[in-house]
Amino acid sequence: MTNDSDHPNLREAANRFVATLPSKDKNIGQQVIYRFARWYGWESRFAELTAPSIANYAERLSSSDTDYNDKLKLIRAFLTFAKRAGWSKTSLGVHLRTKKVKIKQLKLRGTRKSVTLTPEGYAELEAELDSLKEKRHLIIAEIQRAAADKDFRENAPLAAAREQRGHIEGRILELEETLKSATVLQRSHEIVKIDVGDVITLRDKSSNEDFEYILVDPREVDPAKGKISNISPIGRAIMGRVVGDVVSVAAPVGTLHYEIRAVKR
Repeated sequence: MTNDSDHPNLREAANRFVATLPSKDKNIGQQVIYRFARWYGWESRFAELTAPSIANYAERLSSSDTDYNDKLKLIRAFLTFAKRAGWSKTSLGVHLRTKKVKIKQLKLRGTRKSVTLTPEGYAELEAELDSLKEKRHLIIAEIQRAAADKDFRENAPLAAAREQRGHIEGRILELEETLKSATVLQRSHEIVKIDVGDVITLRDKSSNEDFEYILVDPREVDPAKGKISNISPIGRAIMGRVVGDVVSVAAPVGTLHYEIRAVKR
C-alpha cells in the first residue's frame, strides 16, 4: 500500500525541498520554488509534469536577470531532489534549458530598441556600470600578474581571469547600450492606466490572497523585490488596465483571475 507522503503534491514537495536548503539560501529558494510550484498548480503531482512543460518554463524567466542562472539551478536541484525521492520517474531537470543570448547583437547600430526604465531602475543600472568598470581595472591588473608567470602549461589563474573579464566586458556593453536607448519614466500624480513603473496590488479571486508587484522593463526584473516584466503573463494582462478591473492569466493549472485592487505611481 502506498502512502500519500510517497506521492506529495507540489506544495508539499516544495516545502520539503526548501527545508533542506542552507539558512542563507532559504529566502530566495522559497520564492523561486514556490513560484514554480504555484505556476504548475499547488495540488498537482510530480507525475503530472511533462518534459515539454518543463522545457518551456525557462521562457518565463528573463535572461537579463542577473540571478537568472541561479534561479534555474535552484529549480533543477528541486527536480533532481524529486527524482531521488521517487516522486518523479524521470529526470525532468535536464529539460530546463538556459536561453542563449548573443551579446554581439548588441553591437548592431541602427537597430537599438528604446526601453522605458523607472528612475530607480536607471540609477541602479548606472551604479552597476560604474562598479563593473572599477572591477574591470582590477581584473586587468590580475591578468597582468598571472601572465607574468612564464609557465603557461597550467596557468589556471590566467584562464579564469580572462574568462571573468569576458563576462564583465559583455555586461558593460549591454548596460551601456541599455542606458543610451533608455527613456526614463516621468512620475505623474494622476493614475489613468497601468504602465511600466507602477506598483500594483492584485487579489487572487480564488484564494482572496493579495500580491503586490512593480511593473518594470524586462531588464529590471527582480522577483525577490516583486519586480515583474511588462511582457510576463501577468504584466501583459494588467498593462493599460485600471483599478477594479478583473484580468485573466493562463497557467498550466488553469486560468487564474486577479482583481486590480490598487495602483501607485
